Amino acid sequence: MKKIRIMLVDDHAMFRSGLRMVLHESLPDTEIIEAGTLNEAMQCAPDQLDVVLLDIKLPGLNGVDGIALIKRRWPQAPVLMLSSQDEPETVQMALARGATCFISKADTAERIVTLLEMVLRGDVFATMDQANSGGNTPGMPQHLTPRQCEVLDLLCKGMSNKLIARELDLSENTVRGHVQAILGFLQVSSRSEAVFAARNRGLVG
Repeated sequence: MKKIRIMLVDDHAMFRSGLRMVLHESLPDTEIIEAGTLNEAMQCAPDQLDVVLLDIKLPGLNGVDGIALIKRRWPQAPVLMLSSQDEPETVQMALARGATCFISKADTAERIVTLLEMVLRGDVFATMDQANSGGNTPGMPQHLTPRQCEVLDLLCKGMSNKLIARELDLSENTVRGHVQAILGFLQVSSRSEAVFAARNRGLVG
């Protein structure tokens, strides 16, 4: 069986080591190429890669700016962004530049492995929760109200609850409730995942 080639680019050696151990245990037929910077990755990586795990914050050329470089060299390899950030603006930028999905470093090892397996199979999921569910979860809202659509649009523009409340003349508590309903509808757990899910589903422009 052909080995799966994964390139892991992250400047934190301890994080790379931990993730490498998890991947080798969960995906034994896997070759993992590690790099601490994009420059190192371009020098040491092979001609063929199956997937790239790329940290957003890197010394020198950062991960978001490096997506285009990676896609030029390995156009068929999905790029999964790794980040401890949860900023919608960062997520939007990564998605616009060709990232396949966003993985929070706070996710469990099981969540990361499951998402990686789905991407390797060719499934495209914006978030881990969507991948797990395969559809709406009982008890979750089946649609968004017009007001929630407005909130989602502003959320995807990077606005905070406070700014959304001011824009729509609502209280912050009301906006917070709408955001929770949106997360439930999209079956995600964070604002950044909601941005990915909404854009991948074509819910926002």
